[in-house]
Amino acid sequence: MIGLGRVGLPLALCFADRGVRVLGIDHDQGLLDSIRAGRMPFQEAGTQELLERVSAAGRLQLADRAADAAQAQDIVITIGTPSFSHLESDLSQVRAALDDLLPVLREGHAVILRSTIAPGTTDFVAGYLQKQRGLEPEADVFVAHAPERIAAGRFLEEISSLPCIIGGVGEASTERAASLFEVFGAPIVRTTPVQAELAKIWTTAGTCLRKDFVFSEERSNSPGMLLAVSRVNEAVPLFLVEGIKRRVGPLHSRKVAVLGLTFKRDTDDERDSLSPKLIRLLERELADVAVCDPQAPSPTQPLAEAVRDADVVIVATNHSDFERAEVLQTIAAQATPECLLVDPWNAFGGAELFGQLGEATATFETAAASQDGNQNAAPR
Repeated sequence: MIGLGRVGLPLALCFADRGVRVLGIDHDQGLLDSIRAGRMPFQEAGTQELLERVSAAGRLQLADRAADAAQAQDIVITIGTPSFSHLESDLSQVRAALDDLLPVLREGHAVILRSTIAPGTTDFVAGYLQKQRGLEPEADVFVAHAPERIAAGRFLEEISSLPCIIGGVGEASTERAASLFEVFGAPIVRTTPVQAELAKIWTTAGTCLRKDFVFSEERSNSPGMLLAVSRVNEAVPLFLVEGIKRRVGPLHSRKVAVLGLTFKRDTDDERDSLSPKLIRLLERELADVAVCDPQAPSPTQPLAEAVRDADVVIVATNHSDFERAEVLQTIAAQATPECLLVDPWNAFGGAELFGQLGEATATFETAAASQDGNQNAAPR
């Protein structure tokens, strides 16, 4: 497994937990040290226990050179594929890994791309290995794309249930990759490489949104539609700030509490989150911004401190930690009486984007009481 980030490490642990001997490779020494010490370097439900279990069983080894992957028969690449600023995918990290592997690749190796890649990349990799080493695809080396489509926080659940798409450069490559991933028991969907690449970049949201749309349009003769969708998404912070100003007036020296820094509910992943953009826009309005996120690795304030004397409270990420009556009670006790509650996720059930705190509290308490009544009702 070349790359032990949020895609590679959980996958490596799941393979190891199913009896597969795994060599995990990453150049980040801090990350490797954390894994060796038995500590997950990021949050992913259930993986801490999984790391402890496979480490005790001795089925996960670690290395820091991509060339070491040649010790295995199947090489899975899960490294970064960012985008350039001009509708172009950046394959420099993939190319670097391939270049490290070239001298040590041998007949019978399988190279399986798990990273998000633009259409045509799998065929490029097969052609690159043939050009640089003379390894014939489908005969000497097997190349396939097995895109990662699992939602953050649900890896252990979805690895064995979400259909696994396999697109090899030929039938032999497809079957070779399928034989590796069938250990998880999920349905295998066999496709062409381009179909697999498109299936990934069109199953998109959150941190992948902008990059995957760039990948989709990299070879388009008329790009624009998908990028327009991403632009609408990126305009949401400005929409919220302008909506707040229309309701409370200038934000100069007004306190605004932002609840949520990560890009998605119940994850510690801050990559490409729109919350930092929202915070910067508020600061440009000269607002006093406080941030609370119990999931984020970046330091933030406790809830009571963040909302104390707040004129506006924005639910920027719908963490389950925020969807509790105690949170509204804390806001009601600490924020100003006229506090504006901005709830684009409907975390408090008020079905109102811009609402008054008192109204939201009453709505939430009524809904909670109704739910309790339904649960306690005698069966008929």
